[in-house]
Amino acid sequence: PAAQPQAVAAQAQAQGTKVLATPVTRRMAREHGLDLADISGSGPQGRVTKADVVAALEGNGAPKKNEVTAPAPQATRPAVPLSTGRGDERIALRGLRKKIAEKMVRSKFTMPHFAFVEEVDATDMVALRTRLNSQLAAAGDGTKLTYLPFIVKATIAAMKKFPHLNANFDEASQELVVRGEYNIGIAVATPDGLTVAVVRNADQLTLGELAKEISRLSTAARERKLKMEELTGGTFTITSLGQSGGLFATPILNHPEVGIMGVHKLKKRPAVKNDQVVIRDMMNLSLSCDHRVIDGDVAASFVYEVIKYLEAPDLLFLAMA
Repeated sequence: PAAQPQAVAAQAQAQGTKVLATPVTRRMAREHGLDLADISGSGPQGRVTKADVVAALEGNGAPKKNEVTAPAPQATRPAVPLSTGRGDERIALRGLRKKIAEKMVRSKFTMPHFAFVEEVDATDMVALRTRLNSQLAAAGDGTKLTYLPFIVKATIAAMKKFPHLNANFDEASQELVVRGEYNIGIAVATPDGLTVAVVRNADQLTLGELAKEISRLSTAARERKLKMEELTGGTFTITSLGQSGGLFATPILNHPEVGIMGVHKLKKRPAVKNDQVVIRDMMNLSLSCDHRVIDGDVAASFVYEVIKYLEAPDLLFLAMA
């Protein structure tokens, strides 16, 4: 009788042969930090398909091959579970939460992080957004601009001067892959956990188009309706903590991206301008980078370039020209 796909795949792994998969499937797995050897293929001759990778990302995949053929790995965590008492509750990590945990551990243990934090005087950006929203409302356009499209545009403008921030790190070849497209990931809080939705070719969108696309992707993420191409291929991630507040954070990189920027709550604060203490709209930016390929001076210069466009947002229109 014909061998079952999982049995064929497990035998191939045990013999050290190459896992069967298309280039598209391999790229998808690589972008999400998955090892094809750990995914059971459902295709002919044990071929790993895109659907298998999606199932693995969602935590609903078939049993891993190494659970069938490989010897038990060395223990990397305590063999004895924590003791529990009256009133305690154990909650198993499943689905998206389990994948988030795995990806965060991989990122922190693989990529040496460092962070750079700086404040932004966003007063002029706030005023520009107010004017543009008034014009959109007067024109009967249903679009409402948040601050995020301005931040995305400022980030892309800065990346054109510092292209190494718009990149992925290839663990297999130990090379930095500087991307030609600007596919910006937007972190979205969902009932299942944090999801990163990808705005593809964000540099080609206007502020209004960006606002609509971010809104559409955020809604799709919360409704669990994101397509695979809306979850993959990111080159840099922005995570907005504006609703939660906080002065700064140290965001964990979205492997294999080498940069992620946290945006914090916009508040009115006293600031010195022209030797006078005045009230300004201020917020902080927190940039985390992979120190293997990004040095501190580059990270600082990049953040100050972003700030340049946020503090004088009219420059964004020149950058988009």
